[in-house]
Amino acid sequence: MPTARASWGGALASKTHDFAGTPVNPPEKSPPVRTPWAPGAPALAAAARAVDEVVSSGRSAETALAAHEDDAHRAAVRAIALGTIRWYLRLAPALDLLLKHPAGVTGTVRSLLTVAAHQIEYSRNSPEATVHAAVDAARLLGAERATGLANAVLRRFVAERGALLARVDTELPPRTAHPPWIVERIAAAWPQACPAILAADNGHPPMTLRLDLSRTDRTAYLIELSRASIDAHEVPWAPAAVTLAHPVAVSRLPGFGEGLVSVQDAGAQLAAPLLDARPGMRVLDACAAPGGKTAQVLEKAGERVEVVAVDIDAGRAALIRENLNRLRRSALVVVADVRDTDAFWDGRPFERILVDAPCSSSGVIRRHPDIKLLRRAEDIPALAAEQLAILRAAAGMLTPGGRLLYSTCSVLPEENEEVIARLLAAEPQLTLARMPAGGELAPGAVDRRAGAQLLPGAEAGTDGFYYACLEKTTAGI
Repeated sequence: MPTARASWGGALASKTHDFAGTPVNPPEKSPPVRTPWAPGAPALAAAARAVDEVVSSGRSAETALAAHEDDAHRAAVRAIALGTIRWYLRLAPALDLLLKHPAGVTGTVRSLLTVAAHQIEYSRNSPEATVHAAVDAARLLGAERATGLANAVLRRFVAERGALLARVDTELPPRTAHPPWIVERIAAAWPQACPAILAADNGHPPMTLRLDLSRTDRTAYLIELSRASIDAHEVPWAPAAVTLAHPVAVSRLPGFGEGLVSVQDAGAQLAAPLLDARPGMRVLDACAAPGGKTAQVLEKAGERVEVVAVDIDAGRAALIRENLNRLRRSALVVVADVRDTDAFWDGRPFERILVDAPCSSSGVIRRHPDIKLLRRAEDIPALAAEQLAILRAAAGMLTPGGRLLYSTCSVLPEENEEVIARLLAAEPQLTLARMPAGGELAPGAVDRRAGAQLLPGAEAGTDGFYYACLEKTTAGI
């Protein structure tokens, strides 16, 4: 609920005085410059366009927001749009209760109503000012005929939102703004942790950094952050991790441009230690973009490892190169489908392979709330089939005695231990490798039949990640 309200009154008039304090006649005033729109209307209109791109066109939030990167109010647009997407599945049903024919409302207008409802319910803005801005935003969107609808619906929402949301909140999925299928899958897999996971999905994620410990140390870097007036604390169980009290622009981070530090969730930082690449080894990062784990492997093992970083998308492969350049690291970056080994593999086996597989991203919803609107239940079997195919291709490139690390940012067993079970059945030369028990890996991590799971909302405070280590024997070859 809003905790503060903006004043409806105008600014107090000021007087002009000479230096002795004697009033003097003020200069003639020019007519006040009037803006054509209510304050906040352009940001609401832009946010509505972005939300509609996600809801109606299925585009990612990042793609939808990219069109507004040069806007003067881009920070407000981003905050409003992502907040609305986060709570869309709670707000939209409440608004539907106020519409005679919800299906007859165009996507852009419906998105405008929802972004305005988000500002009314979840921001500190004056509800009345938000309604006024939304009416002008409708005009900016070319929906002049919808101004009356916006005014009437939103004024009713202001007056009745407590009762409206109470009706919506009788069911867990809309109360937590999740699609029913995700709630059902999480409740089935994690019955005790389900409430905490859903709550964490709606929280704002921390900004955690990964230090290059070959070039700096954590104590020294915390001092540098303090000198830059950035509050931070170490993550005790992740040696290279520092979490900021409040997110900041990366341009403010000491040493970011020089590659001393990267932004990476503490849970993701477990990959390189589990992979355990050592000097002299040949390493494959099979689904490498944007390159954070590739760089971490190089930071931990040093330059005396040969790393091949593969990604199927040329644009994302370019991100790997950009990140490695900033971090002063080098690897062979290849654009290829890792399942088509003939397209890129020279036949020399790898001692270590990391498969950070494409997945539902159900463990990182707090960072990407559009997952709630874009992902479908029917996506999961297709993703699991793709994950298994990638793993089987990786197994064929792994040397006997080598280690394969499988990771996802999913909390769904169908993409995690169930995929590993199918892999072990199909590839008898693979076996589960020893890895730390869940509680030793990270606070609150859970041991599974194969591997370990970190959950959003658990003690570690990380995103949701799954890890499983495998080794290749000579059996079955």
